[in-house]
Amino acid sequence: MRLVFAGTPAFALPTLEALLAAGHDIRAVYTQPDRPAGRGRRLSESPIKKFALTHSLPLYQPPTLTGIDRHLAPLEPDVAIVVAYGLILPPAMLALPRFGCVNVHASLLPRWRGAAPVARAIEAGDRVTGVTIMQMEAGLDTGPMLAQAEVPILDSDTSASLESRLAPLGAELMVHTLNLLGRGGVRARAQDDAAATYAPKLRKSEATVDWTRSAESLHRKIRAFNPYPVASTLLRGEPLRLWEVGPLDDGEEATPPTEPGTVLDTGAAGIRVQTGGGSLLLTRLQVAGGKVLEARDFLNGTRLAPGDRLGS
Repeated sequence: MRLVFAGTPAFALPTLEALLAAGHDIRAVYTQPDRPAGRGRRLSESPIKKFALTHSLPLYQPPTLTGIDRHLAPLEPDVAIVVAYGLILPPAMLALPRFGCVNVHASLLPRWRGAAPVARAIEAGDRVTGVTIMQMEAGLDTGPMLAQAEVPILDSDTSASLESRLAPLGAELMVHTLNLLGRGGVRARAQDDAAATYAPKLRKSEATVDWTRSAESLHRKIRAFNPYPVASTLLRGEPLRLWEVGPLDDGEEATPPTEPGTVLDTGAAGIRVQTGGGSLLLTRLQVAGGKVLEARDFLNGTRLAPGDRLGS
């Protein structure tokens, strides 16, 4: 099929790779303009841009999609494939391809429509998620569903690890769906709007850990906010980022014997901290300006002992 592809982050890359490997005619690749990143704020190319350049695919990085239909019309696309592109498609673009615009969305719609479906699923304590191939329309992730596939959410999953499983699954499902679409073998299913939930974009202001919350709640939050924006607390007034946590202890008391945020124990396995209900084992941490370290290495360079307090 004649395709145009729009995507930006690493999550979109397996789909583009699969479409090219399947022999589709990719007539244009759209990705976000280069953005400043890192400490030096140097311009960074998206994974999609790097792949397109390596494979000599026609690449475009428009800051907006105003007038995009005039650019797309001569390409005569059968389908536009969209995966985490980062811009809202105008109606003219949605209507132009023969089979419309088709999206890989990282949830089991209608649950978790919106910008951060993976993180919100972990944060909410969902036990299962998946990918949905959706026919795009003007609403926010409201279009008819063409295919779905499920995966379990593991107790150890972070947003990064879960996305790494969902991305190839979405790619495989997209290739399969396109094969059926070209033969008229896809039956679209309308979403149940009454069952919809929304996954708003993650904000840095949400990242601060409230130690009065339960260990289970904080365990989900820390995993959900890895790799962005990363949960954080304070250690002697300085920022401390919390990247990973160990397994929960199901047998702990519901009420804290000490003040929430108090360090209970430190060792090679991690740093155990009291919460509003149970305790939490911190296993990977990062001080401001430092590297992300395993707890053992972190304790070698940072003074921390039982009785110390985290948080404000």
